[in-house]
Amino acid sequence: MLYEPRKPEKRLQRAKFLPILFLNLVLTSSIPNARAQSAEAAPPTGTISGTVLSQGDNRTLSQVGVRLKSHAAGVFHSILTDYDGHFEVGGLPPGIYEINVEESGYDTVRAKAQLEGPSLKLMIYLAPAKWSPARQNKYTVSVRDLRIPDKAREEYHKGMVCLAKDDAAGGVNHFTKAVKAFPDYYEALSQLGIAEIHLGRKEEARKAFQAAIDLSKGRHAAAEFGLGYLLYLEGNPGEAEAILRRGLEVDGNAPDGHVILGMALLRLDRLDEAERSAREALLRRPGYAEAYLVLADVYARRRNYRAQLQDLETYLELEPRGPASARAHQARETVLKMLDGSPPQQ
Repeated sequence: MLYEPRKPEKRLQRAKFLPILFLNLVLTSSIPNARAQSAEAAPPTGTISGTVLSQGDNRTLSQVGVRLKSHAAGVFHSILTDYDGHFEVGGLPPGIYEINVEESGYDTVRAKAQLEGPSLKLMIYLAPAKWSPARQNKYTVSVRDLRIPDKAREEYHKGMVCLAKDDAAGGVNHFTKAVKAFPDYYEALSQLGIAEIHLGRKEEARKAFQAAIDLSKGRHAAAEFGLGYLLYLEGNPGEAEAILRRGLEVDGNAPDGHVILGMALLRLDRLDEAERSAREALLRRPGYAEAYLVLADVYARRRNYRAQLQDLETYLELEPRGPASARAHQARETVLKMLDGSPPQQ
């Protein structure tokens, strides 16, 4: 996982870490192609399959209940994973499906995923109850955790609350106090970098991310992702790619890392790799809205407007009031006009 596993804060990290993605639209060319795509027949039914694993040790989990439902299509399925942790449901119409995975001793996973082709493959990770990243290295991380003073933890939590309220300045204040109380608190430094990005103070953000990387000896992937994202914002996608891939070597299951990598690859005009990165994010977090914006950009570059429209609509359904919702609505209206053959407004 990318961040501290406090439930109120997990939502924050998904929504606040990435600002609005700029949607790439081709407004004036290849409109005949768009018309041709609008006449295509609806895709046939497809299959949703996947593997359920235990987070932390990646063990496959057998006999786990998986439920798929789509109110729009009137589809409801319940199935158990086999002895290899695998499940598969066929004959499904395209659309967005709610996926619930429940198993005793694990936190329930509830997510959404879009079936838009012949098949959709998922990897679903269940976190053991009261799971903590400390379990990955109980001899070093837990000892370090015990050294973190209550004062530092309290300031860290206050900083997270500030970020959840869009109070980046307050976050900077509290994260700075947390680091002062415990100088080795690289998690607080990483969050400090995020807050500084929101305030537009890129140099301060860079120092915070680099300090977190140095203190953790490169073992805190979130700091690598933060620095990579900063390099992306500064127009250095090549350098960003190297940093992001380094972070993914530490935590390859972090969907945020895959999404930011996809953004950098888009800027490098490596569309196939950008698409793979977005889909890697969706494998790890079905229904991750920002990944659909990366896919929408990929399809816009390819002038595949119908596929772009599907991903924009998926994002808007998943995040009706998300950070990019207003711009996604504008892009959707533009694409609809193109598909209808109407000249779009610049």
